[in-house]
Amino acid sequence: MTQRTLKSLFSLALVAVLLLSLFPSSIAAAASNPKQQPKVASKSKIQSYVDDMQPGWNLGNTFDATGADETSWGNPRVTKELIKQIAKQGYKSIRIPVTWDQHIGAAPAYTIDPAYLKRVEEVVGWALDANLYVMINLHHDSWLWVSSMEKQHDEVLARYNAAWTQIANQFKQKSNKLMFESINEPRFSEGGTVDEAKMEQMLKELNTSFYQIVRKSGGKNAVRPLVLPTLQTSPTQDRMNSLYNTITELNDPNLIATVHYYGFWPFSVNIAGYTKFEKDTQNDITQTFDNVYNTFVAKGIPVIVGEYGLLGFDKSTGVIEQGEKLKFFEFLTHYLKEKDITSMLWDNGQHFNRLSFKWSDPELYNVMKAGLKARSSNAESDLIYLAKGTPIHDTKINLSLNGNKLTSLNVKGKALKKGADYALNGEVLTIKASALTKLTATGTLGVNAILTAKFNKGTDWNFKVILFNTPILSNSEGTTDAFTIPTAFNGDQLATMEAVYAAGGNAGPQDWTSFKEFGNTFNPSYDTHEIKLLPAFFNEVKDGEVILKFHFWSGEVVTYTITKSGASIVGKAS
Repeated sequence: MTQRTLKSLFSLALVAVLLLSLFPSSIAAAASNPKQQPKVASKSKIQSYVDDMQPGWNLGNTFDATGADETSWGNPRVTKELIKQIAKQGYKSIRIPVTWDQHIGAAPAYTIDPAYLKRVEEVVGWALDANLYVMINLHHDSWLWVSSMEKQHDEVLARYNAAWTQIANQFKQKSNKLMFESINEPRFSEGGTVDEAKMEQMLKELNTSFYQIVRKSGGKNAVRPLVLPTLQTSPTQDRMNSLYNTITELNDPNLIATVHYYGFWPFSVNIAGYTKFEKDTQNDITQTFDNVYNTFVAKGIPVIVGEYGLLGFDKSTGVIEQGEKLKFFEFLTHYLKEKDITSMLWDNGQHFNRLSFKWSDPELYNVMKAGLKARSSNAESDLIYLAKGTPIHDTKINLSLNGNKLTSLNVKGKALKKGADYALNGEVLTIKASALTKLTATGTLGVNAILTAKFNKGTDWNFKVILFNTPILSNSEGTTDAFTIPTAFNGDQLATMEAVYAAGGNAGPQDWTSFKEFGNTFNPSYDTHEIKLLPAFFNEVKDGEVILKFHFWSGEVVTYTITKSGASIVGKAS
């Protein structure tokens, strides 16, 4: 297990629950209707506090690293300038996950290394100076040692209490813009616990002990906002009900509930053919946050989504196709705003570069930022594929205007002419054949032009005009540790891969589906012109012949056959 796959553990624990969303019930339709939901009578001070935190950002894979220091997982040492830049990007709050485990001394004192505690305090101070709301916690301690609580109850509780006693004392005079989160994604599976009721009992004990320690520690901790998670910080109904009961029993006006959200699992990792932001993925958002709203917000308990994103990002932000990714984040941002729920983007270094202070995906950042004010428009796809050597026809594209108006279509800043180059009928955009012919006049395979649609509100939407030929895969030989298929992509882009045995049955991991997980079992490399089949795929493939189907975004499907014999792999193009 590497540091960049820790979030995947959260998803695996929820697979059984999330897969139920493949079969949406009639209840979801009623739950997504705001008219059927209770409304908050009046906004409390703590709800206003949480509202003011929107949007939030996570300083991930830094102080939560389990190595010697904050750089052990590959991120640079945190600077004051980085924190100032986060505020400059429009963020109002920062979550600083902290793993204390390797910095805690032996029993019975469990003394935290003073230098480490001071370093955390230094960065917290920078964030408060930047006028950010700040959250700190016990982070990977959850699975490193707290998870063993059932079998080592007294030891775990003593260590946990000692940690929070020292943290509370260190920060008790800090501004109330600093809040404490009791523990990140609490679970007890490493200790062998399988009884859900027992897990909930232990979490309640931890949350309650944390609460009592902080409140009794004096200073501003007497009223400091405290953040309590559900089991595994998951938004499943039973676990939210349990946390609701704990918060109600504590009867404190400065308590906040937290859950995490990484989307509908098959879409989030690109498996089972869920390559697009479709109804199941959208319904998962609406049903999840209708439930969160009804359980907490409507009853006066504010909620922070302490982490959100897509699990496929742990492999690459390209696991999900760009347009589909943007539609997911646009809708999620909108729906959380509708439900008065504050969210904090999980960023382990893959989004905001901590040295250059540039976004790796400016489109994604702009969509999330714009969503805090108004909805953005988008389309059924951001890809316009045209087969080279065939007649070009008018292309119709369904838009989702989301209440906005299309104001122009541009290529390199030059506006296309409405009527001559394109037409709009309701939400159906037609790009004329004459315009597409001009845009692809060079005959070069790949992206020939970027069409930028501008609207009266929200962000732009970019269409890639792509000329392609059917991709060509070549014969290859290799091993289960290193097998690549030489590929002439010919302007096309890989969407997903199917794998079945020639004798029948699905091949590879997650054999409940023929569609394999993008980035985990296969990965295209457009720069080196190859498709890599990864060891994780072959680890669960039996000897014999396997038929692969590579689905491309143009609609092309190319078949390829591999034969596995021990560690040897032979691949043949159809």
